[in-house]
Amino acid sequence: MHRLAAALGAATLALMTIIPDAEAQNYPAPKSAAHVLRDFKFHTGETLPELTMAYVTIGEPSGQPVLVLHGSGGSAQNMLTPAFAGQMFGPGQPLDAQKYFIIIPDSVGHGKSSKPSDGMKTRFPRYNYADMVSAQHRLVTEGLGLKRLRLIIGNSMGGMHAWLWATQHPNSADAIVPMASQPTAMAARNWILRRMMIETIRNDPEYQDGNYTAQPRMMKYAIAAYGLASAGGTLAYQSQAPTAKAADDLVDARLKAALPVDANDFLYAWGSSQDYDASAGMEKITAAILVVNAADDERNPPETGLTEAAVKRIKNAKLLVIPPSAETTGHLTTGNAKWYADALAELLAKTPAKGM
Repeated sequence: MHRLAAALGAATLALMTIIPDAEAQNYPAPKSAAHVLRDFKFHTGETLPELTMAYVTIGEPSGQPVLVLHGSGGSAQNMLTPAFAGQMFGPGQPLDAQKYFIIIPDSVGHGKSSKPSDGMKTRFPRYNYADMVSAQHRLVTEGLGLKRLRLIIGNSMGGMHAWLWATQHPNSADAIVPMASQPTAMAARNWILRRMMIETIRNDPEYQDGNYTAQPRMMKYAIAAYGLASAGGTLAYQSQAPTAKAADDLVDARLKAALPVDANDFLYAWGSSQDYDASAGMEKITAAILVVNAADDERNPPETGLTEAAVKRIKNAKLLVIPPSAETTGHLTTGNAKWYADALAELLAKTPAKGM
């Protein structure tokens, strides 16, 4: 039986608490907790004496453990949407919470986990994806006392984290599902647009080298431009904005939206992807792999052939590319589990469960 050391040990910040949810859901109420990692060392050599990892669980600890990983700038809450959780965690669904123990952490720098805006601002260590995965691994092994996971599934940044789990911790899971991602280096349009967004915010005079008293005004423009350019889907945008006025209305709505995060948190989170590259470790992977990408993904365009080539180097891997349509939304497509729920169920049915 799996033990919840994070909920019971002295390093836990709080006992499990029920997360209120106004929308009806078909799975058990999520519970929140936090575990403190002691003397956490970053890739830069810097160390924090305490690093908090917040997380959400669904189901009972006796279930088969599943790690779910969110995208950039998000949190565990982003994986509790009707489109994902509502089609995954309910009775008879692929990750039925009556059978599985769902673990969804807030990655380092995100949500309620340790981040620059907690007080350190730019003195917070510059973390990268390897650091984030290291913290997740320590949460799973030290905090929750788990030696092996039944499944790791991640979306966007979480998909890249899943690739790193597969290569850096090859014996950690029976099956791994990276989505909206590729294992190759952060580069080309994906990094170009991220770099432009980062530089726009960093060079705003109101940013003041991270010592601002109000969020820099240019941040909302940078975020909106990046989001519109790198996610949404060509056919979907054509349907939503077939005229100049409709397009203007869409842009105006984005610009009126509240800023989602603190500027330092945002820059750290998106900058952490710069040195990502899991491609050297494809032959090390022992888990069964299901790669789920969308054909109209603006950040991971399948026409480059990079992911397809990488998958061929993996012993047991399948690539599912969701065809484009007016229903798909580019990089955001994989936020809706309807596109791959059956493929995930098939993967779990075919993959033997090893000792956990």
